[in-house]
Amino acid sequence: MASYSVNKKGVAKARQLIDARQYVLESDWGEAQPRADDENAYLESHSWDEYAEWHLGLTDGATDETKARYAFVCGDLRRLHRSGLIACRYRATEWRHKEIELAAHDLIQYLDAKSG
Repeated sequence: MASYSVNKKGVAKARQLIDARQYVLESDWGEAQPRADDENAYLESHSWDEYAEWHLGLTDGATDETKARYAFVCGDLRRLHRSGLIACRYRATEWRHKEIELAAHDLIQYLDAKSG
């Protein structure tokens, strides 16, 4: 099983999106999450650093500037989704990636406090 570390830039971007009210509170993450084609289109006009900011995790040992490097996506590449954060927390909990789980949990709490 892969191991992950928290992507501090991804966490900071999520907080920035929350502060800017660039989020969706209710969505079906299965429908909203970016697909491979969405990611490819995003990478045509954005940097790998910008792509990385949409992910809460970094795959340990994976090469930078590859999709395999970035894990636990939490937005649709335009806005943060609460359902995406919940999916990140759930998946991290399921596979015992405690640092990612706690980062997602903290962001959910922050979003809930900010959104009222």
